[in-house]
Amino acid sequence: MTFQLDNLGLIHSCYQEKFAVPRQPGLAPSAWATLELLPPYNQPETVEGLEAFSHLWLTFVFHENLEKGWKPRVRPPRLGGNLKQGVFATRSTFRPNGLGLSVVKLEGIDLSEGVKLKLSGIDLVDGTPVVDIKPYLPWADSLPLAEAAWAPEPPQLLPVTFSLEADQQLNDHPEGTQLKQLISEVLAQDPRPAYQRATADRIYGVQLAGFNVKFIYRQEKEQEVIEVVSLI
Repeated sequence: MTFQLDNLGLIHSCYQEKFAVPRQPGLAPSAWATLELLPPYNQPETVEGLEAFSHLWLTFVFHENLEKGWKPRVRPPRLGGNLKQGVFATRSTFRPNGLGLSVVKLEGIDLSEGVKLKLSGIDLVDGTPVVDIKPYLPWADSLPLAEAAWAPEPPQLLPVTFSLEADQQLNDHPEGTQLKQLISEVLAQDPRPAYQRATADRIYGVQLAGFNVKFIYRQEKEQEVIEVVSLI
């Protein structure tokens, strides 16, 4: 049996590329996106009553991975990128049907031109197709006693600092305060692939909120620190 899914809408996100997108939703609360519904689903009637919910479930397509196919066993970053687990025991993007599930915060609904949902806390790259939307129900969807084996808690965060140049660039930007918060939340997750964790003195770059954010890793008092060098 085969199925066909309609593309209900497209994500317009602060993440212009996969690199540095948090591996789970909610880890960067300042991350923003707009979900633009497409015809014939961009009717106000489709979202009537949705404003009563604070969070939503989005079912989406890992569109940048589909051509790479799926793998029966994958290497979760949480296990250092070396140990393999069955694909269904992970949230890997290399899935048989290429579908993902994400819970996001609903910040507002714009009905001025079609239907656009304002979202935050997202972990979706720009251009992601969305195939379903459901309200999040705390009494049914939150299970505090559930067990999560080798991923029982959020990843450990790294301190993020800013060079004088980067600080000045943010101070001169009209939305510099919000942008600095977003950059801090995203980079603190340590976006490097697990096998690169020992790499030092390398300048990384990530396309974020319209900027190419340049950053490095350095050792400071026996702790690794991320320093934002500049914004281009």
